Amino acid sequence: MAEIKKIIVLYGGASSEREVSLNSGEGIYKALLDLGYSVSLKDFNDVDKLEYLKEFDLVFIALHGFEGESGDLQKSLDSLGILYTGSNYLACKNTWNKTNFKNILKSVPISTPRGFSVENIHFDMQSPFDIFNTKHDSDIKKLFLKPEEDGSSIDIFEINSDTDLVNSIKNAQIPNRAFIFEESIKHREYTVSIINGKCLPIIEIKTSNSFYDYDAKYISDNTQLLEVELDQSTKKEINNLSLQAFNKLGCSNWGRVDILEDAIGNFYVLEINTVPGMTSHSCVPRSAELAGISYKELVQLIIKDVQI
Repeated sequence: MAEIKKIIVLYGGASSEREVSLNSGEGIYKALLDLGYSVSLKDFNDVDKLEYLKEFDLVFIALHGFEGESGDLQKSLDSLGILYTGSNYLACKNTWNKTNFKNILKSVPISTPRGFSVENIHFDMQSPFDIFNTKHDSDIKKLFLKPEEDGSSIDIFEINSDTDLVNSIKNAQIPNRAFIFEESIKHREYTVSIINGKCLPIIEIKTSNSFYDYDAKYISDNTQLLEVELDQSTKKEINNLSLQAFNKLGCSNWGRVDILEDAIGNFYVLEINTVPGMTSHSCVPRSAELAGISYKELVQLIIKDVQI
């Protein structure tokens, strides 16, 4: 691989995660400057033609949401022979769409919260609890409603009743799209950052909010990202599960795997983030910090083993 000297950081864009992406991109840009690279920072909204990116040795993708995580950008960059950070087109596509993601995990099999998808949500639809319990022969009392394709906890709602569902759709930023209903597993929540095939220290997420929503992720100072207090055997189990899911989905370079634990100690893969946040409130930098890796060193690790 040719030496990487000239890098462009793509950030911003038009998705619901624009503000997070702006913060991530600015942090990465400053770190690359400190590392001595020739760096440009470009809002994806201002990119007319991707051919422009050929001028650079590497595209550092800090673009959250559909523009940076759905796989479309990666597919276009591949066709132009442009080197970029993160996973390839197919891995991004299959982790971005939650239904596809769950179906792949089930085929392994790897445990993931059960659920079902709907193309549209109607207020006169059958109760989602009735649908869920019919499909899964169970008695679920709490559900999460979340977009089939989105991130950063945008338009995610906890549903404890049919009234909650009505209110959730009224409050959704983008209600007219596909959603999934997913069983609620709310005992303990972990996240595992993976850099070049190795797991950084596992983080346990604790929030005073009802769940790890947008406010808890990026705004609240009450959210705690703690190094887990678990025995080595359990840590190994969580790491192995994370790596198995990461590899099965074809992910590479760097990413983050979110894990849930139920009250009796079973683990479930919730999702994989192929372009995780890199803000001051984000989990990957926090996990790196616990490993004694500075933000600047983390950015260097991400670009170190990018594959052509």
